[in-house]
Amino acid sequence: MTNQNRPKIILVPYPAQGHVTPIIKLASLLARQGFEPVVITTEFIHRSISHQIDRWNEISFIGIPDGIEEGSPRDFFATERAMENVMPASLERILVKSRAEEEQGGGVIACLMVDLLASWAIKVGRQRGIPVAGFWPAMVEIYHLIKAIPDMIRTGFISDSGIPRCQGPMLLKSVEPSISSDDLPWLIGTSAQRQARFIFWNRTMDRSRSLRWLLVITNPNHYCNNNKQPKQINTNDESDDHPQILPIGFPTDDRRTKHVSFWEEDHSCLDWLNNQNDGSVLYISFGSWVSPIEETKVKSLALALEALARPFLWVLGANWRQGLPTGYIKKVSQFGQIVSWAPQLKVLQHKAVRCYLTHCGWNSTVEAIQCRKPMLCYPIAGDQFLNCKYIVEVWRLGIRLSGLGKQDLESGIKFLVKDDTIDKRLVELNERMMGKEARFRMMNNMAGFTDSILKLMSEDARM
Repeated sequence: MTNQNRPKIILVPYPAQGHVTPIIKLASLLARQGFEPVVITTEFIHRSISHQIDRWNEISFIGIPDGIEEGSPRDFFATERAMENVMPASLERILVKSRAEEEQGGGVIACLMVDLLASWAIKVGRQRGIPVAGFWPAMVEIYHLIKAIPDMIRTGFISDSGIPRCQGPMLLKSVEPSISSDDLPWLIGTSAQRQARFIFWNRTMDRSRSLRWLLVITNPNHYCNNNKQPKQINTNDESDDHPQILPIGFPTDDRRTKHVSFWEEDHSCLDWLNNQNDGSVLYISFGSWVSPIEETKVKSLALALEALARPFLWVLGANWRQGLPTGYIKKVSQFGQIVSWAPQLKVLQHKAVRCYLTHCGWNSTVEAIQCRKPMLCYPIAGDQFLNCKYIVEVWRLGIRLSGLGKQDLESGIKFLVKDDTIDKRLVELNERMMGKEARFRMMNNMAGFTDSILKLMSEDARM
């Protein structure tokens, strides 16, 4: 069957590297199931990745305008305005055009697959009468936390505007470690920004309630050694109007799975790693979406790394290097390497890398587990705080740093080196998340989802 005649699944990610990457991996899986995946990105992102995707045949890409002027910040709030006010009209035109092509013998739109953080697209799909499925590219416990907002308000843990009213620990159903107000993902920035983020999350959940399916990149049942007795809030899942959750696992180790990067990867760092001793290098990266750490913390970390004088590889974009001391890169060149962007999975797979100083973004966490690297955790924003709790308290694969000074790094690295059971736990969790049984469950869930879509198409054809 040619791509032209294959049923289409149109995928809409939130416009950020950490969301586009997993949705392209999902598109690769759908292509193997006999569908023609069409990924909708902003024109800005499309230009960034066009040289990487031009050679692909099984996945199509369409760029749409976001209305953000060239050179303007593409932060959370600018992106939200673009999604709510600019992008819906473009997606609707694409759906109308595709429906017209169906009548000329083109592939039928089988489904619209929407990243929940791009929930604006759910409404567009419904208006055009297209089945809509949700996609959650973060840890599923974050979804359960956001879904529990009404229960947190009802029990007085937060106000109806998201402001914490209780500082003690709280236990949510389906979120294993107890959480505190510090773990709530909307509590970032000024009070006005926190309020806006809280509204965003509420709107996301409201739009997603009537979805039939939610595909999640999830992990297995967890274990917890926390003996505290926090306040527990039980969500009444049986009466909730929420989609069926389908865990699809971690499609990370298949060479056929596609990968894109918004920035040019500096592969010279791999040559540098080849010249380092096995298990000697500290890899440092704070992700791609939020600004990593302010200048004072960049300087603190830089001075700490210089004082430790142990091999390190640090991903630090050119725009974020203002905090480096004058002449720093040359000064540490005997034992340190700083690059603007790195091929992270290849770096983490390298035998020279011993541990990973990370912001605890979900994609980075998954890759660290895949490559069996223990983590020094320094969460910055959003879901990273709960991810960190799982890394440190539930899976016990790392330690959370309270700062980025020499003593913080030295004691953190010493903790990881002295814990001679951490490598065993990494192997065990890697198998539970990505082993044969996990992949088998993933394939079954994917097959069940695609069978449901094909059944809907068949029913529509008979009407």
